[in-house]
Amino acid sequence: MNIGEAARASGVTAKMIRYYESVGLLTAQSRTSAGYRVYGPKEVHALRFIRQARRLGFLVEDIRRLLALWHDRSRASAEVKRIALEHVAELERRIAELTDMRDTLAHLADHCHGDDRPDCPIIERLADTDLVSGQGCHPL
Repeated sequence: MNIGEAARASGVTAKMIRYYESVGLLTAQSRTSAGYRVYGPKEVHALRFIRQARRLGFLVEDIRRLLALWHDRSRASAEVKRIALEHVAELERRIAELTDMRDTLAHLADHCHGDDRPDCPIIERLADTDLVSGQGCHPL
C-alpha cells in the first residue's frame, strides 16, 4: 500500500509517517519505480503501536525503546514496566506543575476586580521581572 493507504489504515497522517521514518521509529520502506513508498501490514501495525504510545504521551526516545522491546520476544517485562513507571512519574510531575499554574491563575483572577480600573493583579504578576529572573520568590 502507498503512504496514504498506510495513513488511513493506521490512523497516522502521511506527514507523521514521514517524520517517524526520519527519526528512525519506522524503517524507511522500499519504493516503487515511480518513487512511492510501499507499506505492508507489519508497518501499519508498528504505526498503530506508535500512535498508541504517542496518545499516552511517550516521547520519541521512549517509543524507540518500547518498539525495540516489542520486537524482542526474549525481553524482560521488567524493562517495559520501568519505562512505563518513569513516564508515570513524569506525568505526575507535569500534572503538579499544571495544577500549580491553574491554582495561581485562579487566585489572581479571583483578586482581579475585572472592572474599568487599570489595577490588575494578573498583569502585575506577569510583569514581575523578579519572578522571571528567579531573583525573588513573591507570594501570590
